[in-house]
Order: sequence, then structure tokens, then C-alpha cells
Amino acid sequence: PQRGRKPAWAVAAGLVMGLAGLAAALLGGRPGAIAPVQASAAGVYSPQLLERGRQLAALGNCMACHTAEGGVPHAGGRPLATPFGTVWSTNLTPDAATGIGQWSFSAFQRAMREGISRDGHRLYPAFPYTAFAQVGDDELQALYAHLMSQPAVATPVPEAQLRFPYSVRPLMAVWNALHPPAAAAQPLAAPAGADAARWARGAALVNGLGHCGACHTPRNALGAELGGAAFLSGAMIDGWEAPALTGLSKAPVPWTADALYGYLRHGHSPQHGSASGPMAPVVRELAHLPDEDIRAMARYLASFTAAEAATQPATQPVSDAQQRAQTAVAQAAALAPQPGQAQRLFDGACAACHHDGDGPRLLGVNVPLALNSNLHSDRPDNLLQVIVHGIREPAARDIGFMPGFGHALSDAQITELAGYMRQRYAPGRPAWRDVPEALARVRAGPAHP
Repeated sequence: PQRGRKPAWAVAAGLVMGLAGLAAALLGGRPGAIAPVQASAAGVYSPQLLERGRQLAALGNCMACHTAEGGVPHAGGRPLATPFGTVWSTNLTPDAATGIGQWSFSAFQRAMREGISRDGHRLYPAFPYTAFAQVGDDELQALYAHLMSQPAVATPVPEAQLRFPYSVRPLMAVWNALHPPAAAAQPLAAPAGADAARWARGAALVNGLGHCGACHTPRNALGAELGGAAFLSGAMIDGWEAPALTGLSKAPVPWTADALYGYLRHGHSPQHGSASGPMAPVVRELAHLPDEDIRAMARYLASFTAAEAATQPATQPVSDAQQRAQTAVAQAAALAPQPGQAQRLFDGACAACHHDGDGPRLLGVNVPLALNSNLHSDRPDNLLQVIVHGIREPAARDIGFMPGFGHALSDAQITELAGYMRQRYAPGRPAWRDVPEALARVRAGPAHP
């Protein structure tokens, strides 16, 4: 009764004050600034430390996010679209005014692990500090040394443009309280029978600086990565599907340590396809890592997909996978639909490069499309992306590029072509029902190189 007699403005004010009190309790005040320094990497760090830092920056794919289109590497200014608005990546060069030139290692360490900038303002989790919280001090020191050794570039970065209340940075303290970075840093146990040391190294690389979950794990309504069975179960990023890296994968041939190693090392797996879209620059950067690191990542990821992959040596051919591949190709050929307009579209636009058998290689590797993971996915987005935009910058030169057909083919033709390819090369999968809607999304979105 008393609540009913209160005016609406009083009830609203009480709710606001209550939320403010809760936020204040969680915030505990604004984090303090860390004193600026006049840093110089000249002659301070050993060549070995700088080289390791360069490799770690490549593992984290720092340049992809922190380089604007046509801009200076690591100088920031790249727009990162989120469901809450747009965030621009920061300047990671040692410029004193616009970069991290005044950052001590302590300031850098706090930002990487807690998401707090040197001056005390909170960072948004578009910067994956929840993953970087797992990185050890030695590797953070090497990464810091590498970034501080880069040429300083003065590049002001626009302010984030997020909707209210996401635009209120202090409320990130509440987000951090709900999704503490330390929670992601809990150690994992190697599965039985695995090479424990290599598996553990792979887990550190994948879940730390590699932050694979940032793209391959779905998120909740507040933008935090889901845990449990959802970990690495696939998500959408930049208009592309980052497929599941677990047993939920739709690939017709299960991923093994050998296949994952080849894909991460060379950008191509004969039993799955080639890296494209946002994954292509990741593979290009991974080329800077030593072979043992790539094998460790492959070993760890393989433990999510099949029991045999966790115990199979990464360099040993897997006869079962080869047999599955042959069966998939033979089944697709046996169940091929009757010739028609869709096949003529395919023959005119695709067949010269994407043919079955051992025909000529015109623009790079030829993978039978019956093994292409995109054609077996629940979503047509990735297939439509490459049909419309092509692949202008492949992960490796030997893979070859692909021209886009977005201007040459109409929406009706692309829809018909995608439906034919699904029926022809993934006959065991149901037809896509939302190709026109997905095609509209692809045409409206940005083209990825």
C-alpha cells in the first residue's frame, strides 16, 4: 500500500539509486592511474626477447584488429562492430600522446589481464582481456618489448559509439564482476592418453593470446563468451560463421591433429578446405610461429573433436579419415541431381577450378567440394560470402585466389547455385531454407579480403 501511494518519479529515483548503490559496491571506485614513463626499447631488450614478442603478437593477431584499412600496422583506428555499437581499436605503437609510449610494463600488464587502461578508464571486452588474463608474465614481457620497439605513430582514435547504458564505461566494473577474467584462467586437465605437455602448451596458446574462443564461442546477451558445452561450439563474426571446433562440427570428415596442423600451418586441409574470410589473416600471422607451437595448438584442438585425434601423432596419416573422405566424395557423385539450369550455372562459374578428380589446377589447390565444411554447415553464409565476394587475399599463395561473382550473377542465380551445390555436394544434409535472407545479409555487409 505504501508503495502504491508513492509517485512514479519517486519509485524511478529509488530504483536508480539502488542500481547506483549496487554499481558502486561492485566498482569500489575508479581504478587509479599508473604513473607515465618515458619508455625506450633501444638497447634495453635482447634480440631473443624481441623475436619471441614478435611471434606472440602474431599469435594474438594483434595487427588484424589494431590496424585500420590502409593504415600503419598497430596504429589502431579499425572499427569493430558489436551488437552494442562500434568500438575503435587502440593505438599500440609507442607514441606518447596517442599510443602506449607512456605505459610502464605494470600498466600494460594490468590492461592485458584486467581490462583497465593506464589512466584508469575501463576497456570494453571487444579487447579480449578475459583471454589474455591467462598469459604468463614472461610472455607479456616479451610482447610488451616487441610493441615498444615499433616505430611511434601519432594516430588519434575515435571514441567508442555505444548505445546507453553500454556507453557508460564505469559500468564495465559490473560486467567484470559478473564475468571475472580470473574465472577463465582456471587450469584444465589433459585428457587421458594425450601428450600432456604438448596438450597443455596448446591449451595455453589457444585460450590465451590465441583467444580462439573470441570468434568460435557464442556469447550471452551481455557479450560474454558462454562456457561449458558452448565453448568453441561456433559463432558468427563479421558476417562469417566461425564453425564449431568441437564434436559439434558439421565437417563430413572429423578434424584430426594432423588435419588441424596442416590447416593452421598452411591454410589448407585436403579433407576440409581452405582458410578464408577472417581466418585467412590468422593463418598468415601463425606462419611466424615455430612449428612446435602449431603442433601443440593442433593437439589441443583435436582433443575436442574425436577420441582418436587426441592420441594420434600429428604427423601420422589417419587411414580412417582418408576412407571417410573417399566415401563422402563417392556418395556425393552417386547422388548427384539431374542436369539442369543450376548445373549449367555451376559449370560456367565454378567447375573449371572446383572439379572432382585429378584435373588441372588453375588458380590453386583443388579440394573436392563434397569435403568442403561450408557446404555441410547449417548456415549458407560462408558459401555465399565466397560466391559474392570471392577470396582476394588467400591465407597462402599456393592456395590461390577466387574471383567474386556478386556483380556477375543475380540474387536469383546465386540462390539457385547455392541450393544446387548443397544438394550436389552434401546430399545427406537438409536443404537450406534461408538462402535469400542470408544473401541479403552478405550483400549488405562488408566484403572481407
